[in-house]
Amino acid sequence: MGGIVVAVLFMGSTLLTPLYDLYRAAYDLSVLELGLLYAVYVVGNLIALLFLGRLSDQVGRRPVVLASIALAGMSTLFFLFANGPAWLFIARVVNGLAVGVGSGAATAWIAEFTPEEKRAGAASVMTAFNFTGLALGTMLAGLLVEYEPHPLRLPFVVYLGLIAAIAIAAGRTRETLHSGEQSRFHLKPRIGVPSDVRLRFLAPAAAGFAAMSMVGFYAALGPTTLHDALHLTNRALSGTVVSELFVIAALSIVATRSLPARTTMMIGLVTIPMGVALLVAAQRVSSLALMLLSSTVCGLSAALGYRGGLAVVNTLAPPERRAEVASSYFVCCFLGNALPIIGVAALSQTLGTKVASTIFAGVLSIISIGALAVAVSIGGGERHT
Repeated sequence: MGGIVVAVLFMGSTLLTPLYDLYRAAYDLSVLELGLLYAVYVVGNLIALLFLGRLSDQVGRRPVVLASIALAGMSTLFFLFANGPAWLFIARVVNGLAVGVGSGAATAWIAEFTPEEKRAGAASVMTAFNFTGLALGTMLAGLLVEYEPHPLRLPFVVYLGLIAAIAIAAGRTRETLHSGEQSRFHLKPRIGVPSDVRLRFLAPAAAGFAAMSMVGFYAALGPTTLHDALHLTNRALSGTVVSELFVIAALSIVATRSLPARTTMMIGLVTIPMGVALLVAAQRVSSLALMLLSSTVCGLSAALGYRGGLAVVNTLAPPERRAEVASSYFVCCFLGNALPIIGVAALSQTLGTKVASTIFAGVLSIISIGALAVAVSIGGGERHT
């Protein structure tokens, strides 16, 4: 149940991917404003992470999951009835809040349904559901926008139906956190990295930042890139090309779940420059085949960089501060998902899509190579288990 909840919640975050160009035409938005519309989603993520991350430990898994589904429904209604850009921005923040609150509670829920001996792999499975939801949102919206009427309304009507179904199913699923296990209610943020592991934290943090930057680039600017550089106007096809990255990421996480944490992270860092180089090459020569290859490599590197980075962070942190250190890692991922996209959007507006993508690729390559150098020079040995 928890995996399905995660997939459906994350569907909502990419439902807009094939719609950005339509919003640009409908509301006369600039490329930068579209980038900000994507990035403001992270505001909701950060609010959930910093202030509500432990809410399900305090009131139970099912109530928090149901609350997140309600927030997702509210966000969808804002999109459905939006009559101006302001409502779109509000809807994106609420959407980010729903995903941030619900994914943590659902992950804990599925872990508690999983036998003790299999819980080590539960996180990988949940991350695969995450990427599966991202893929389904893009594909569903692309098909509806291209082949059905009311492109700015119908995707949200269909998604509301999915939300209603998942709410009924979640409401019938038993609670796993008993009253005696609930912790004291408080909203104080817990974030930080112990001083003695900060240097070793840099490599996984950079891996997560770069991995989520690629995810953000495809989710926010993928269809625009395909339209401008490859002249691909069919939104169902462009949505499928973008969703390829998410599908490859989900499959990669499941296929490599037995790899050691540091090995996984290092492979992710090595392949990031390859993926973004192929992305730039595809734009330069207007090749759909290269774009598909780029999506494949970027999907692999995003999955391994994100999962490997998180696994390394978990081994570095002392047990009593593991949640704080993991939260710090997620903040790096959220920032990677937002800040570079704003930069690329601003550069695209002034210098053009191809130049902006080249700069984006260069910056991510530098970050990845730097993180590799740090990881190799100081080692990545586990401190705690």
